[in-house]
Amino acid sequence: MDTYETLEVTVADKVATITLNRPQLRNAFNETAIADIAMAFDEAGQDADVRAIVLAANGPAFCAGADLNWMKKMAGYSYDENESDALRLADMLRTIYFSPKPVVAKVQGDCYAGGMGLVAACDIVVASEGVNFCLSEVKLGLIPATISPYVIKAMGEQAARRYFLSAERFDAAEARRLGLAHEVVPSEQLDATVAAIAGALVNNSPNAVREAKKLVRDIAGLPIDDPLLADTAGRIAAIRASTEGKEGVAAFLEKRKPSWLG
Repeated sequence: MDTYETLEVTVADKVATITLNRPQLRNAFNETAIADIAMAFDEAGQDADVRAIVLAANGPAFCAGADLNWMKKMAGYSYDENESDALRLADMLRTIYFSPKPVVAKVQGDCYAGGMGLVAACDIVVASEGVNFCLSEVKLGLIPATISPYVIKAMGEQAARRYFLSAERFDAAEARRLGLAHEVVPSEQLDATVAAIAGALVNNSPNAVREAKKLVRDIAGLPIDDPLLADTAGRIAAIRASTEGKEGVAAFLEKRKPSWLG
């Protein structure tokens, strides 16, 4: 894996861990961090030795959103410069969301504003009990526009109405109740919980995991009609006929491990 200015990236046991590494700035992002994150996820997504990705952070905060120095620079931008800048952030979030590998967010500290976009773009979210979340943009006269597609999908429209408008902080338990977080654990259990989830992910068929992730993304919200039935039937037919599909069923029937666990 490449070396990044704002990240630490490691690969072990088929898991790539991408760690935000600006703890002195509460892992707030700027142009460099956005480019680094996008590139790291793109690289991990294409790495045949990687079957799962963990997004983590160093220091007391997970991500405080935008770097203050970056925000000062943006204050002088024209509309076109602001639009171009926002598109880079939007493209980075899309890279996470559409990663062919499953992505687990390990949220060890507070997560504000754009940081919530990072978390919401992940597939599985595990947070420490003491973590707070906040969509604070309206306090600054802004809106959470670029992160909104992911946050609304993760927490639902009604919850988004409240927290987009009020900028109230809410805790990890509320994040789990809303569906933003899948697991909330004591801080001393965070590493083990994430490791167990990542371990489960890498034990599954890489092709099936990739297709299952795409299935949720493609099917969610669609009406149950004849085209949808045909689509899902076609998907299961294709994967049954795939190399890993045939191998997985054969291994089950023959009571042996499938080849991807070899």
